[in-house]
Amino acid sequence: MTENDLLYTLALQHVPKIGDITAKRLISFCGSAEAVLKEKKQTLAKIDGIGQAILIDIHKSNHLKAAGEEIHFIKENKIKVSYFKGESYPEKLKHCIDGPILLFQTGNISLEQQRIISIVGTRKITTNGITFCNNLVEQLKPYNPIIVSGFAYGTDITAHKAAIKNGIQTIGCLAHGLNQIYPKVHKKYMVDVENNGGFFSDFWSTDVFDRNNFIKRNRIIAGLSEATIVIESAEKGGSLVTADIANSYNRDVFAVPGRVTDSQSIGCNNLIKHQKAMMLTNPLDVPYILNWKLEDDHKPVLQKQLFVELDATEKTIYNYLKDNEKQQLDVIAINCRLPIFKVSSTLLNMELKGIIRPLPGKLFEVV
Repeated sequence: MTENDLLYTLALQHVPKIGDITAKRLISFCGSAEAVLKEKKQTLAKIDGIGQAILIDIHKSNHLKAAGEEIHFIKENKIKVSYFKGESYPEKLKHCIDGPILLFQTGNISLEQQRIISIVGTRKITTNGITFCNNLVEQLKPYNPIIVSGFAYGTDITAHKAAIKNGIQTIGCLAHGLNQIYPKVHKKYMVDVENNGGFFSDFWSTDVFDRNNFIKRNRIIAGLSEATIVIESAEKGGSLVTADIANSYNRDVFAVPGRVTDSQSIGCNNLIKHQKAMMLTNPLDVPYILNWKLEDDHKPVLQKQLFVELDATEKTIYNYLKDNEKQQLDVIAINCRLPIFKVSSTLLNMELKGIIRPLPGKLFEVV
C-alpha cells in the first residue's frame, strides 16, 4: 500500500469506537479509508452500525496528525505493514471477521510455508509440560511448520525456544506496540526470534499497555494458525480464550490431557471433555489429523485393517460417510439420527480401527 493509503488507514483506526469489523464495513462501503474520511456524515450514517458517537469524531483533524506521527515511527524502525486486502497479509487471517485491518511486523517472517500452528498454555508450565512441548516441536520439525505463540512466560516462550533450537520459523504475537517488549526479561530472546521469524502486532507505538490487550492479541494467534495446541491450562486462562477463538474460526484445537488432580491440566481436560479440543497424546497426531504429507520416505503409514467387524452404529456411520464423502461431526449426527456424544466416541473407535480418518475443519472421511 502507498504511504497515503497507510496514512488514511491509520487515521481511520485512530477514530474512537471504530474497531476492525466496523472499519472493514466502512472501507467496503466507500472503497478506501481515504474515501471514508472524506465522505459526508449523512452518507456514512446510512451504513449499518455507524452511530452518532462515531460520526461526531470521524472528521476531526487529530486523526491524520496522529497517523502521520505513527508513520514516522514505522519508517524510523523499518516496520513492515500489511493491509488486510494486501498480498502480504496472512492468508488464514483474511478469513477472520475481526482480523486487524493493519498488521505490523518486524523480523524475517515468511508465510510461504502455510503449515502454521499455535502453541499456547499456562504461564506456570510444569516440567512435564516443557518436556511435551519440546518433544512436540522436535517431532514436527520434518514437516517444517511455523510455530506461533504469544512470547509470554511459561508455555509461550518454551514453544518459541523449542522452534529456534530446531531451526523452525517462529512468530511472536505481541499485546503492545513494537516499541516495547513484555515481559522485559524476554528481551534477550528477541534477536533469535527475529532471525528465525519475527513479531506481529496490531497495536500502535502510542497504545498504552493494558492486560486486556492480551485478549485482543489472542485472536491473531488463533487466526494465523490452522490449529491451536493447548499444552497445559488451569481452569481459567488466556489459552482457553485462544482455544475458544480458534473454535469460532472453525480451526482445529488440540489439548494435552493430564491427571484430574493436576491443577495445570484442568483446562485441557475440560476442553476435551466438552469436545472443544481433540486429545493430543502423541505429537504425530498433529500432522496426521491436519493431513500434512512429507516429501520423503519417512512419512507415517496408516493402513486400513481388512475385514474389520463393525457394530450397528459403526455400520450406519460408515455407510453414510461412504455415500457422502467428507462430513462434519454434527452433520453426521443429524443425518444418522444419533446423539453427538455417541457419534464422537464411535468415530474415535473407527479411527483406531483404521477405517475413517479426521481431516482439517473437523471433517471425517472413509479411508
